[in-house]
Amino acid sequence: MSPLTGVLTEAWALYRRYAAHFLLIAFVIYLVIAVIVGLLRLAGVVGEVIGDIFNVAALALLMAALIKAVQDVRDGRVDLDLRQTVSAAVPYIVSVAVAWILATIGITIGLFIVIVPGLILLTFWCLIVPSIVIGGSGIFESFGQSWRTVRGYAWHVFGTLVLVFLLYLAFIIVLSIILAFLPRFLIGFVATVVAGTLVAPFIALVITLVYYRLTAAHANQPYIATSGTGAEVWEPPYPTTPTTPSTGSTPPGGPPPPGAGPAEDTDPGPGATAPYPRPSPPPPSGPGPAEDTDPGPGGTAPYPRPDSGTPPPPPSTP
Repeated sequence: MSPLTGVLTEAWALYRRYAAHFLLIAFVIYLVIAVIVGLLRLAGVVGEVIGDIFNVAALALLMAALIKAVQDVRDGRVDLDLRQTVSAAVPYIVSVAVAWILATIGITIGLFIVIVPGLILLTFWCLIVPSIVIGGSGIFESFGQSWRTVRGYAWHVFGTLVLVFLLYLAFIIVLSIILAFLPRFLIGFVATVVAGTLVAPFIALVITLVYYRLTAAHANQPYIATSGTGAEVWEPPYPTTPTTPSTGSTPPGGPPPPGAGPAEDTDPGPGATAPYPRPSPPPPSGPGPAEDTDPGPGGTAPYPRPDSGTPPPPPSTP
């Protein structure tokens, strides 16, 4: 079974359950974008350039904030409010914006040439933003991380993206019919705010859940879908570190296991490993030194004297 089976169902369930939280984040950011960009474009060419730069930065903030929100609610509860979610996403604005611009340029060139390379890049680079926000990857490292995560499941990822695109297309058609009755000067503003507010959280949910599912599959970890309040869910390591097969010993250069003493105390011999220091042998039971064990004339010493060069006489027979 594919690890992406049921990803759209889980995304829709989370969207419905936390709609107020997701929609508030998207609405506030999209509203600020629309107002500021609209005002800047009134200033002419310079204002349009500044508005475009602000638009890219704000969209990067939106993507990072929504992915942080999805990461937050996977345990079945909302721990970060709007301000905390935005604050947690701010450090990723530059990385997400630059990576997103580079990916857009590469995908556009691929689509312009013969379409297929663009679709391939779109499939393998669709997890760039989660790789940065959740995986802690850098700008250029995120491309390789996304590629490695998708590898082996590319057709499943591509099919998921196609379904999301068809749902988005259907929504745009319905929204266009509704907005056709509004004045022309309001259509662009309302379309941007409404479409972005309603669609962006669902897309962020799908992309983030795909990242979690594929990361768990590559790590041979069971994926647990979000369920009840406080449910335990698997989180990939942050930052992601390579794992080495465990053989019962520490990695090269790593610290010794707790409780292990010096090597001469823990080495039990060839082919074995002692997890604890070898205990010192107990003192021999019985008499002490030979001079203390001499029973005198007519007696028999249990051990030969160490200073005696000859063995003790055999016991006499009757």
